[in-house]
Amino acid sequence: MAEYWHLEPACREKAQEFFVSYPEAEVELQFDIAEKDFVNSGKGSAEVKNVLKRLGVNADALRRVAVASYEAEINVTAHSYGGRMHSYIYDDFVYIRFEDTGPGIADIEQAMEPGFSTADELVREMGFGAGLGLANIKKNSDVMHLVSAAGEPTVLEILLYY
Repeated sequence: MAEYWHLEPACREKAQEFFVSYPEAEVELQFDIAEKDFVNSGKGSAEVKNVLKRLGVNADALRRVAVASYEAEINVTAHSYGGRMHSYIYDDFVYIRFEDTGPGIADIEQAMEPGFSTADELVREMGFGAGLGLANIKKNSDVMHLVSAAGEPTVLEILLYY
């Protein structure tokens, strides 16, 4: 299994503490993500954004959460056999974990390059597959952790502080 880490320097210490302790969240939300179901994909991300909005989270953080989680949710829909989105909301951050059932990412470093895509024709016809999903997730996350290998499930973890 290969892994990729992106940590904003200002969040490194808080992220390390989080990944050691995994504290209990104030709110937990879970959503199934079906393969190639572009009609329902994005509903989990929208619900997380709506909960955060009701909790009074600032507009910039809402945008970042919406972009990062939507891109990840679409990636699971477009590139996997399906999966699950787990969202954990805390007082000052949100932790979102995406798990899919494969087929995995053969080369994570290549997949992180803007413009690289393995999208099939159906995904492209639906207007997705430009190869910017992982780059947008990284750009909008304080912490991004991606673990995968060809033929294996993929796990993506995102932390966003507000």
